Parts: sequence; structure tokens; C-alpha cells
Amino acid sequence: MKLTDRWQAGAKPSLSFEVFPAKTPKAEENLSRVIAELKTLAPDFFSVTFGAGGSTRAGSLDLLKKLKADQGLEAIAYFAGYGLGPDDITAVLEGDRKAGVKNVLVVRGDPPQEEGFQPHPEHFLHASDLLSFIRTRYDFCLGVAGYPEGHREAPTREQDLAYLKLKVDLGAEYIITNYCYDNRFFFDFVERCRALGIEVPILPGVMPIYSIKMMDMLAEICGATIPETLRHDLEAIPEGDRAAMVRYGIGFAVDQCRELLRAGAPGIHLYTMDRSESVLGIVQKLRQEGWL
Repeated sequence: MKLTDRWQAGAKPSLSFEVFPAKTPKAEENLSRVIAELKTLAPDFFSVTFGAGGSTRAGSLDLLKKLKADQGLEAIAYFAGYGLGPDDITAVLEGDRKAGVKNVLVVRGDPPQEEGFQPHPEHFLHASDLLSFIRTRYDFCLGVAGYPEGHREAPTREQDLAYLKLKVDLGAEYIITNYCYDNRFFFDFVERCRALGIEVPILPGVMPIYSIKMMDMLAEICGATIPETLRHDLEAIPEGDRAAMVRYGIGFAVDQCRELLRAGAPGIHLYTMDRSESVLGIVQKLRQEGWL
């Protein structure tokens, strides 16, 4: 299924989850359990991340195969091409194609942090270049990432949006956004996209709050703003009260999703961090209320 077929006018909002390849046998066992639990929610698709410089290349393909062939689930293959040459890019995409992948999310990816990494001399500097390379060779339904608060490396939000428009003009058919804790960033982003002539579906990413430590770490990496009211609420939760943290995180995400869906978002894309407890609580509540 091509995702753009799922988001036809009048269709019920989609539900999807991001997962990433496990790095250890214990993590693999946990991920299998998480996928089994999330599958009970009947999601429209999963997305599978791809590590910087191809660092999870084999693991990403194995996970895609597990989702599609073993579990009968639809899956998007992330493709972060930074540092990879044309032959490596083709090899990865051929693996995805043979695994039955129909949808690919094209991102540049971050430079790998390991010492001594050397990018291929013919690697692509921008996601737009990578997208052009893929579009002329494959018939995947291609998507790209969007940044409601602006990409960290973009000189301005206007320039960031101009790059996004270029990618859509080059053939991107949908956008999945980075998360934000204040929906006003997403709504403003969509408004500015439409004003610029970007008409493809824009799917909001939602990051549940798992812990203050993880929230701060991810916000630093992704450039997400943490509202003062959110910070104040979290600091009022007794230290070590994990159950209270989980309940608050579920409630906050439900409020976010409810507002996004009420405003006409085509669906909800939850960043699971390979966990299931909070995601189950969020989706079950939204289903009870008839939003999904």
C-alpha cells in the first residue's frame, strides 16, 4: 500500500508508530514484545529508522522484513543517506524493494559520531539530492521530514521551508514532522507550507513523555521547545514516582493528539522509543473517545 492512498479525502485518521532496530539480544527480545503489543492496536503502518552512515543497515532491513513478512504489517523504510555512495544507496534500496517496501522516508541523516568515519566522495550533501537520485530509479512512494520549529542547521525557518518546497517539487509525496510539545508550532508550520504551495499530506509526529531525563536529551538533539507549563507540571511529580510520570505523559499526549485530530491532521505518528506502555494508553484513550 502506498501511504498516499491511505490519506484520501474523508478517510479516517491513520495511526502509526516509529521503531528502531535493536542492538543487543535483550533489546531484540524487548522489541519483539513491543511489536506484538502494538500490533493489537491495528496500526496503519510502522516506520523503521536507519542509523547514521548506514550503521543499522542490516538491522533496519531485518526489522522491515520482520514487520512485513512475519507480522503482515505495513512499514516505511527510513533512508538516511549521509556518507553513502551511489552503489551503497542502490544496494540498500534494492534490499528494501525485495522486502516488499513501498514507502520510503528520505532524510539526509546526521554525520556519524564514530572516530575516523569518512564519507564516500560521491555522497549526497542534501536530502533533496538523495531524493532526486531515488526518484529517477525507483517507484517508491517517497516522503520527507518536516520541522515545525525549523531544522537546527537551517539559517532561518523561511529557508528551511524553501528546502522543503524543493523536495516536494522533486517528488516527495508526504511529510512526517519532527515532534513538538506545543501544537501551535505544528499548526503554524502547516499554514506556512500551504501558503507556499506545499499541498501533500503532513503527518504530525508525537513524542510521548517517558521521563524528564529522556525528554531533555531528545529535546536537545531535536531542537524541540519544552514549554514552561510542561516543565512545571513534570517537576511537581514526586521524584521516582514512575507510575505518576507515565500517567501524566499519557494524558499530555492524548491532549496533544486530540487537538491535532480536531484540527484535521491526517493521522498520528507516535515515536515509541521501542516502548509500548505509554503508547497503548494513549491509543486506547483516543479510541475510547472516537478519535481513531
